[in-house]
Amino acid sequence: MFPSLDTLILANNNLTTIEESEDSLARLFPNLRSINLHKSGLHCWEDIDKLNSFPKLEEVKLLGIPLLQSYTTEERRKLLIARLPSIVKLNGSIVADGEREDSERFFIRYYMEFPEEEVPFRYHELVTKYGKLEPLAVVDLRPQSSVKVEVHFQDKVEEMSIRLDQTVAELKKHLKTVVQLSTSNMLLFYLDQEAPFGPEEMKYSSRALHSYGIRDGDKIYVEPRMK
Repeated sequence: MFPSLDTLILANNNLTTIEESEDSLARLFPNLRSINLHKSGLHCWEDIDKLNSFPKLEEVKLLGIPLLQSYTTEERRKLLIARLPSIVKLNGSIVADGEREDSERFFIRYYMEFPEEEVPFRYHELVTKYGKLEPLAVVDLRPQSSVKVEVHFQDKVEEMSIRLDQTVAELKKHLKTVVQLSTSNMLLFYLDQEAPFGPEEMKYSSRALHSYGIRDGDKIYVEPRMK
């Protein structure tokens, strides 16, 4: 027995499983506060759950173990935090209260679609704590790559799809065949459908179109340059 052992380092070894029962671990290591299992051979979640048997454990190091190789960096940290409710430091980083709650909620959503026989007991404990959560909405935050605008020239109106990654100069080249004007003889004005100030001249040839905030339904006016 090791009644006064505070820190146990088992890093870089071939330990593949924790064979002792939960009761034995609690009896053998009643004051263990920190355990280092970096690059050990642990390969199942049941071994991680057994770490909860140490009554005073608050710091765990678990980098480079076979169990976690197939998970993303985010999944590794959040799933470990959620399974180890008593730890305050994981892999050298403090576990703040907000991170713990985020991790536990992540854990519920991670396992919610698993077959019942594959769902860990910790899942049910956390559902009791937080209730059954709705899946997070998938929000695409990528900028819009193209828009449909109205191009006005004299008495003609044409709806066009334009790329927002192009510059004003490139847009002028695209409009040459539409308005029958050379790029040097072409003035462009952009009208935001919600703007209160009227059209804005698109005077800078190298400016990217996305920087204007152009949206579907906006208008672009083409006028010939006055000589």
